[in-house]
Amino acid sequence: MVKNYTLADFSVMSVQYCQYSYKYFLESMNQCGFSSIDLWGGAPHYSSLDYPNDASGVIRIKDLTHEHGCSIRVYTPETLSYPFSYSSPNPLTRQRTIEYMKRAIDDAKQLGAEYVFLNSGCGLRDLPKEESWIYLVSSLKEICLYAEERKVPLLIEQLQPYESNLITSLTDMKQIIHDVKSKILYICVDVVAMEIAKESLETWFDEFNNLIKLIHLSDSHHFILGDGHYNINSYLSVLKKNNYAGYITLEINDSIYWENPHDSMMKTSLYLVEKLGVKQ
Repeated sequence: MVKNYTLADFSVMSVQYCQYSYKYFLESMNQCGFSSIDLWGGAPHYSSLDYPNDASGVIRIKDLTHEHGCSIRVYTPETLSYPFSYSSPNPLTRQRTIEYMKRAIDDAKQLGAEYVFLNSGCGLRDLPKEESWIYLVSSLKEICLYAEERKVPLLIEQLQPYESNLITSLTDMKQIIHDVKSKILYICVDVVAMEIAKESLETWFDEFNNLIKLIHLSDSHHFILGDGHYNINSYLSVLKKNNYAGYITLEINDSIYWENPHDSMMKTSLYLVEKLGVKQ
């Protein structure tokens, strides 16, 4: 058993509480024993689209987070669906997405978040992947240049095939890292996408190691730990073997938990402590 982890090593992504207020989410985190936040950038928590000309929204989120004794490690603005796309053939859509992510980088600095999170999204499936890939690389290069100027590192993850036709595997990740060529672009490994691709965490570390700065941890189908069939303890063992010093985000993201997210996160906390030996 891996017993040298504490609950402080695990962040919780707020997306699971998308039908509750951000204050409720923070109160739930206090009760569940978590203090590290992966802030999902979407309403009703915080969407920069609601504050086009000022920083009042992000200041409110920062103050509320600190009032509850929590800190934001990663900022994850919503970009996976409409109206955003890094790879759209429509230049207006791509530019809107780029500007949205530039704002996210500025917001992250104010929030005190160490990383801004992004993914490839999905290219139009009736276009050749090669065409969408060119648009994706161009968009990411512009965003990375902006992030470099502001010294805010970025994280990019792989997705499942139903979510994307661009980055869904270790091979795709290797290609995007090569093509974008940015010193501030790092990797998040999503264990669900990894398992769907029939890959292993060991292989990801063998290939990327020091580039991996975030793990999206959940059980199968993004269930809470213990509700699926993944060997969570084996993932933690791989992290320990590789002296992993990055972040771990509990990305519990299934609509079956939306009605009562607090109960699901309390069960996750208890699973970590009682089943995996994680210290409180």
